[in-house]
Order: sequence, then C-alpha cells, then structure tokens
Amino acid sequence: MPNEAYVQLLCPDCTKHWEESPSDLPAPDENFDCPDCAATYRTSEFMRTDRDLENLKRLQS
Repeated sequence: MPNEAYVQLLCPDCTKHWEESPSDLPAPDENFDCPDCAATYRTSEFMRTDRDLENLKRLQS
C-alpha cells in the first residue's frame, strides 16, 4: 500500500497549523475554509510553504 502524501497548511487568520492530504483539498485557486475559525481564502493561501503549494499542484494533476 503506497504512503499517502500530505501538505502542511497554516491559516492566515487564526494561525492554526495542520496537515491534509491533497486529495481532500480543493484546487489551489478555489476557496477553502479554515476548520477552526472558518476564514475563507484560496487554498493556495493556506499552504505553509511554497513547496507545499508545489506538492499540492503536482499531486492534484
């Protein structure tokens, strides 16, 4: 069974930090809500690092 990849997220508003599978996230340019404070931003704005954003794009294509 292959290992599942995860990306790190960080909410711009409440600074909650967590990990998600790219398959559970909307596309980078779609809206996404923080599970703690319900802030809404594009999914790409929740990516903790540029590498997380690159991985999200690569794994969703």
